[in-house]
Amino acid sequence: MTTTSQAAAPHTPRPAAFSASRSFATAARVLRQLRHDPRTIALLLLVPCVMITLLRYVFDGSPRTFDAIGASLLGIFPLITMFLVTSIATLRERTSGTLERLLAMPLGKTDLIAGYALAFGALAVLQSALATALSVWLLGLDVTGSPWLLLLVALLDALLGTALGLFVSAFAASEFQAVQFMPAVIFPQLLLCGLFTPRDRMHPVLEAVSDAMPMSYAVDAMNEVLTRSGVTGLFLRDIAIVAGCAVLVLALGAATLRRRTT
Repeated sequence: MTTTSQAAAPHTPRPAAFSASRSFATAARVLRQLRHDPRTIALLLLVPCVMITLLRYVFDGSPRTFDAIGASLLGIFPLITMFLVTSIATLRERTSGTLERLLAMPLGKTDLIAGYALAFGALAVLQSALATALSVWLLGLDVTGSPWLLLLVALLDALLGTALGLFVSAFAASEFQAVQFMPAVIFPQLLLCGLFTPRDRMHPVLEAVSDAMPMSYAVDAMNEVLTRSGVTGLFLRDIAIVAGCAVLVLALGAATLRRRTT
């Protein structure tokens, strides 16, 4: 007679908290999928460049205006595109059942989130490099500091957009709902980041709210590069806050990751 313990299915060992090999394997799988999606690649790599070029010629008669806001938008555009693509791609994995099958394997949530961050982070490097090179060397964006510092801030902002996209995808039931999170998550930061007016000239309540938003520090870091020739303490503070927010949101994304959309 078969006992209950004999009839029971073998217990699948619980994966370790984090495995670099599993994370890299997940990143490689995501990149292989994206390679067969030229529209997403175009959205990630070309749209920020097109928007910055359009902005340059909108202010063709006043190049100083382009210099004043072009550096800030160099960080904002990558954040927006990475947010959109990452949130929709992650949601598609869950609704198609791929996420559930992956988590049934010895693959932890941290491994999965890290794998997605690595994959989209690699694309963020390309996106930021293209947009920065285009702005500085072809469109004539005049910055006092090093273009490499511009690239660093643009990259951190793109990684922040990736982290935010991974996080909000856990709360969306459809791709349309994922897009709907943009007015709630991105637009307030865009309005209060100091792009349209200095933050210290805002109403005190709005200034306090802007102090809690990571995009504000990305714009401040870009402005430091725009006006300062070296690495300042304020610049280091700003990029540390943006990077810290990205890591924090990634951790929240791992904690809220669900197998299936209910």
